Amino acid sequence: MVRTFKALSDPTRLRIILLLIKRELCVCELMFILNMEQSRISHQLRILRDSDLVEDIRDGKWITYRLNEKIRRSLKLLFDEFLKGKSVASKEIEQDGKRLVTCLKREIRKKKQSN
Repeated sequence: MVRTFKALSDPTRLRIILLLIKRELCVCELMFILNMEQSRISHQLRILRDSDLVEDIRDGKWITYRLNEKIRRSLKLLFDEFLKGKSVASKEIEQDGKRLVTCLKREIRKKKQSN
């Protein structure tokens, strides 16, 4: 339990978790949404994976990340309770949601696959 809350205590990891509650994403999509370098995203994902919060799905060269199904419901309940109906916890998280929509519209993953 300590490892879980320690992993959630970092703002970047928290932002990643909130995005992964919505859908599974690859590193290139997280880079676009969070406006961060690949190495920083990968480091944060490793910590989340080591904490059993996130799992990776390999498909050839591509790896997508999703919440561990065993903990998904508990995390969603935790955040729903924490936010108590507030639409947004911070401007960064609000911006992440908007950038997620843009990322999906621009099909960032497909563009990276064709390169």
